[in-house]
Amino acid sequence: MAQQSATKAPVGQPVGSGSVFLSFAPWIIFGVVASPSTWEYAALAALVAAIVLSSQDLLHGRLRLLDITAIVFFAVLSVLALALPRHELIWLETYAQVLSSGLVAVMAFASLLFDPFTAQYARESTPPALWRTPVFRHINRVLTAVWGAAFTLMTLSTWLAIRFAAEDDWFNWVIPIALLVWAVRFTRSYPDSYKARHPT
Repeated sequence: MAQQSATKAPVGQPVGSGSVFLSFAPWIIFGVVASPSTWEYAALAALVAAIVLSSQDLLHGRLRLLDITAIVFFAVLSVLALALPRHELIWLETYAQVLSSGLVAVMAFASLLFDPFTAQYARESTPPALWRTPVFRHINRVLTAVWGAAFTLMTLSTWLAIRFAAEDDWFNWVIPIALLVWAVRFTRSYPDSYKARHPT
């Protein structure tokens, strides 16, 4: 995890209470539950998960980009489901998963312009003196880019599932899950491997 980039925690063990993996849980819940007939329930479940998982951080004034994005997005989906008649939501039923993955990709890449979103988690367990070091910055830029790339490919995959219904299982399940596993493994291993090559 990104936190390991500037600490002495054992390899593979998350540091601190603010885990980036927990922040992805609402998006994963939505991806698993959402379908043309269940996306409203998926959005509500994801909204509840996002609020519960980030409640302690919000109470302490820690606003993390991924959490806020999830709360706003799933709240908007829930409001639309309640406010609009079903025939006006056909496009949303069709593209809900594409939109959710695409939004995470946009959020990740946009954060590279000012502050990689993974750095928000890393700072919770990294001494402030190390926040501006080249190693800390590089690792979090790479991790953020990897998550952006993974969700970009997931966006494409879920879009292809709509176009090629016969391959729905592959595009909606196999490929996205494989991408998530890859991103998680990379996030756990890259900080230590990079530090080993570039000792400070």
